[in-house]
Amino acid sequence: MKNKFWRALPAMAALAPLSVFAEEITNSATNTATTALANTVTATAKIDTGDTAWVLISTALVMLMTPGLAFFYAGMTRTKNVVSTLFQNFAALGVVGILWLVCGYTLAFGTKGFGFLGSFDYTFLNGVGQEPFADYSSTIPHVLFMLFQCMFAVITPILITGAIAERVKFTGLLVFTGLWSLIVYSPVAHWVWGVGGFIRTLGGIDFAGGMVVHMTAGFSAIMAVILLGKRKDFEKVTMKPYDVGMVLLGTALLWFGWFGFNAGSALGANGLAAHAFATTFFASAACMVTWMIMEYIRRGKPSAMGAGVGAVAGLVAITPAAGFVTFSSALIIGISAGVICNLAISLIKEKFHLDDSLDVIGCHGVGGTLGTIMTAIFASKAVNPAGADGAIYGDFTLLKAHLIGSLAVATFSLVGTFVVFKVANALVGMRVSESDENIGLDASQHDEEINSNFSPEVKKQNKERVA
Repeated sequence: MKNKFWRALPAMAALAPLSVFAEEITNSATNTATTALANTVTATAKIDTGDTAWVLISTALVMLMTPGLAFFYAGMTRTKNVVSTLFQNFAALGVVGILWLVCGYTLAFGTKGFGFLGSFDYTFLNGVGQEPFADYSSTIPHVLFMLFQCMFAVITPILITGAIAERVKFTGLLVFTGLWSLIVYSPVAHWVWGVGGFIRTLGGIDFAGGMVVHMTAGFSAIMAVILLGKRKDFEKVTMKPYDVGMVLLGTALLWFGWFGFNAGSALGANGLAAHAFATTFFASAACMVTWMIMEYIRRGKPSAMGAGVGAVAGLVAITPAAGFVTFSSALIIGISAGVICNLAISLIKEKFHLDDSLDVIGCHGVGGTLGTIMTAIFASKAVNPAGADGAIYGDFTLLKAHLIGSLAVATFSLVGTFVVFKVANALVGMRVSESDENIGLDASQHDEEINSNFSPEVKKQNKERVA
């Protein structure tokens, strides 16, 4: 009876939002006029102090996601690689942050370029001042919009590090991260969000980065894993995580920061921000619960680490849709991500034998693509008049734009990552030696350790190596 209940629960959870969803479709025409009035953007660019305060807070929240991701990833790695994993994430704040000032921002959001790349008019942030900029930030300072977007640029390349954890060379990773942010991230950001970007021109919509952040990172991770190769212990020994508690701490920080990521993308303290806040929470909660059910069905018991991964997968999937879909649609997206991303992670490792160390491909690549396509299905102008109606409302224009956009982003990410990886490898090398991998990246790359109880055997190996 107990097993039957758990097996029936996913179906019950999936059916629950459908009646609400049907009612929302019926009432959408009535709600459209009210929502449109509430979310109308002022035609004249003028700073709003409430909007500015909210986006300032959101920028700080998104920055917090970087150390959150550091804890999330580090908790999953083995003891000998924890410091290195933490450090990789923190280092990206410096490397990508500086490059964003120099030319990353202008390549993504310059307005005098063409459909595939921005221009150089904002090089070294020339012309990015305290006044609002109607094309991107009509009620907040242009400099604040730039900084908000900087935090997205910082966290995206370090998502990839989870796929190649425990065998990547630190100096190689820094070179890779910097080049990737300019060669892959900035162009795709321009395609989707920049004035004149070709996916934006097609009619594609991406509220907070399904294509720009998660698909680029996820598909780049595929190429990085293939080129770097497997860990020497992959599929040979059980690799126990260092600290599940650290994983849950990272999950909490990511979930908290994601409210700035998604709700902050409304770029104002308004109803749309509140709506995106709610869809973000409900989708993540639904995915986490679904993930636990999937683990119970497949393994006989749910795990705390799995629940953390499930919560993040739900956050990934709702990211492109947060400001465009209804609450019941968010629930459906979360449940779908809980099933599909869970199965994808198993398929990637067990069938394709790709050593995606921390499940980046299944979580961000698959989750980002799923969210992008489901946005094209469930988007509603009743939620956001600046968006579009999706396929479920009889309009397939958005679905076509998202299919084309997803294919373009996936292909470009794979090819761009191949080029960046080869350049970084030629310059400084991308993979540590076998002896360094055996010792661990903490000792071999940084001469540091996570605690004083570090394995005496590893300490001895490190001393011999230094001698």
